[in-house]
Amino acid sequence: MTIKEVPLETKKKYRWTILSLVFFATTINYLDRQVISLLKDDYLEPLFGWNESDYANIVVAFQVAYALGMVGAGYLIDRIGTKLGYALSLVVWSLAAIGHAFARSTFGFGVARGFLGVSEAGNFPAAIKTVAEWFPKKERALAAGIFNSGTNVGAIIAPLTVPLIALTLGWEWAFIITGAIGLVWLIFWFMFYETPAKHKKLSKEEFDYIHSDDMDDLSTKTEDKVKWVQLLKFKQTWSFALLKFFTDPVWWFLLFWLPSFLNKEYGMTKLDLALPIAVVYTMAMFGSIAGGWLSGYFMKLGWPLYKARKTALLLFAILALPMLAAQELGKINYWYAILIIGLATSAHQAWSANIFTTVSDMFPKKAVASVVGIGGMIGAVGGVIVAKSAGLLLDHFNNRGEIETGYYFMFIFCALAYLIAWGLFNLLVPKMPKVDL
Repeated sequence: MTIKEVPLETKKKYRWTILSLVFFATTINYLDRQVISLLKDDYLEPLFGWNESDYANIVVAFQVAYALGMVGAGYLIDRIGTKLGYALSLVVWSLAAIGHAFARSTFGFGVARGFLGVSEAGNFPAAIKTVAEWFPKKERALAAGIFNSGTNVGAIIAPLTVPLIALTLGWEWAFIITGAIGLVWLIFWFMFYETPAKHKKLSKEEFDYIHSDDMDDLSTKTEDKVKWVQLLKFKQTWSFALLKFFTDPVWWFLLFWLPSFLNKEYGMTKLDLALPIAVVYTMAMFGSIAGGWLSGYFMKLGWPLYKARKTALLLFAILALPMLAAQELGKINYWYAILIIGLATSAHQAWSANIFTTVSDMFPKKAVASVVGIGGMIGAVGGVIVAKSAGLLLDHFNNRGEIETGYYFMFIFCALAYLIAWGLFNLLVPKMPKVDL
């Protein structure tokens, strides 16, 4: 019986168990990074006397460390393997998250934030490498979309739990409890994870199915290590990096400025924000999963891989364009603006699920984490540039009493960034050829 003739019912679904571990790790990743923003106004600013510049410096410490950590984490995970690399990343970021509880100065929080950033950077290189190891190409975008939806689950869970913990036990315990969750995850990671080639619970049928459309990697010696610098000479590396550079800043901008936008434009209080933010991130969660499914569906129709990925990406880029009208429609009813922003975040998460899988489409598995790390670093640099620019732009127009104009310019960037990135990607790698290492 050939691989294609293996009945679906004979294949076990162990790869989905592995994916559930990655989903929960990603949820924990976003839960840990959001705690400080939820405690800022009511606890940390009054206690430590922060101004907005102090808090901005702490945020930048995280972003810069995250950018640097992306390259190092990707390289390390490719060198020591997914199992140990993911575990090491999660141990360090859990301890860093807990360490916030013992900070007693702005500098102390900056140090804790830096350690959190450099270690949390390991999540996505490890997650994408796990998906590349455990899923055939036709399922990778869907798998990436599912685990990436954990970012939105974390964003929803955080405001529901962190303030309650701080109110009942103290702000320190909000950092300690959320940080400790990652250490519990490690138990299950070591219980269930191993590469498919070494896993005792994986059936031969499922192993063959996982590699049914990626047979070239079976003949590659995975123990051969790829030098990080070697990857920089390939246009495939830079094509992924450009996708991240232009579009990661959109997500970061919406993540950090959405509450402020709703407050400044529509006068929403802290209590008013809960439902709109939950709606936005719930839409993003469904977008992540649906976006991952779409390119796989195109491939099932018989489309070439490059056509399926690029068509899906183009559709998601178009879905970001309504951001141009968000403020005008918001004047009629603010829910129009919220739903348009929700559509944009949904499109971004669908976009992310697909651009991550382009790495495993174009590179052998032994280089996936490194390339994701390089692209993640470039994306984080773009995030720092846009965050600083947004601050200056919004301050400028706020001083003139025209804050809505500042947001309008930012929304123009958010709406057009995906089409620009898609055009450059299409120019560099029209048919997404696979790199021969």
